[in-house]
Amino acid sequence: MLAGGGLLMGTIGVFVEEARLGALTLVFFRCFFGMLALAGYCAWKGWLTREQLKRQFTRRTFALAFISGVLMVTQWVGFFDSIHRTSIAVATVVFHVQPFWVVLMGAALFHERLGADRLGWIAIAFAGLVLASGVLAESHVADHPRYLIGLAEALGGSVLYASVTLIAKSLRDFRPHLLTLIQCAVGTICLPLIAPFVAPLQFAHIAPAQWGWLVGMGVLHTGLSYVLIYGALPKLTTPVIAVLLFVYPLTAIAVDAIVYGRALSAPQLAGMVLIVLASLGVNLGWRLVPPGLVLRRR
Repeated sequence: MLAGGGLLMGTIGVFVEEARLGALTLVFFRCFFGMLALAGYCAWKGWLTREQLKRQFTRRTFALAFISGVLMVTQWVGFFDSIHRTSIAVATVVFHVQPFWVVLMGAALFHERLGADRLGWIAIAFAGLVLASGVLAESHVADHPRYLIGLAEALGGSVLYASVTLIAKSLRDFRPHLLTLIQCAVGTICLPLIAPFVAPLQFAHIAPAQWGWLVGMGVLHTGLSYVLIYGALPKLTTPVIAVLLFVYPLTAIAVDAIVYGRALSAPQLAGMVLIVLASLGVNLGWRLVPPGLVLRRR
């Protein structure tokens, strides 16, 4: 289930490219159709009854769910625009440094212990990020401003998603399906309100073929994929989850190469390997330095 969800998520870049619409419009329809899909699933599971909703929602949980929705929708917009400006593979790889932001934010906000090993793996991950981003390649110099903006959007999106992850951790007893449903509802309601001040939503002249891509982003990549992922996580051990989570970026890299012929260069692939190794090192507690060299936040 987790691998299947990752495979589905790895194809979202094709839907973004083939829909040929602005990022704001793409996210609105992802939220709208994703909201419908998740609402149907939650209703089928009996989670939308008055009793269930009263049990899940308090002022605190609703406020945190709303904030997470704003952050999630914002990072979706940045990520989709990053795909337009860079490529599916580059945007996805850069975005997948978000676990390291979670570690750093946890240390800063909750005084969680940072050991020398974790700091070492984080340093390796960001070295991999520099390689994977392609900023060192001469081929990107001509289109530097557009490319750099895309990288910044993907990196900023990773920070926002790390914030969403920390909020989700604080909502331990809150159903993740309902959290994603709230996030989609926030996008569906709020994006049309801010669109006149940012970039108008492109509702007019959407061709029939484009509707297929838009519905797919909502039903497949927001409904089905999250149901698969959330259903799998409680049943798996941390090492298995740590490995399988990379099905998503690896699928995105393969799809970008196969469908659009945009294969990553050797340095970019090396950077991706470093990010994967660093993520596994952090999640599985691999040692980089001898025991005893531990940094404690005071």
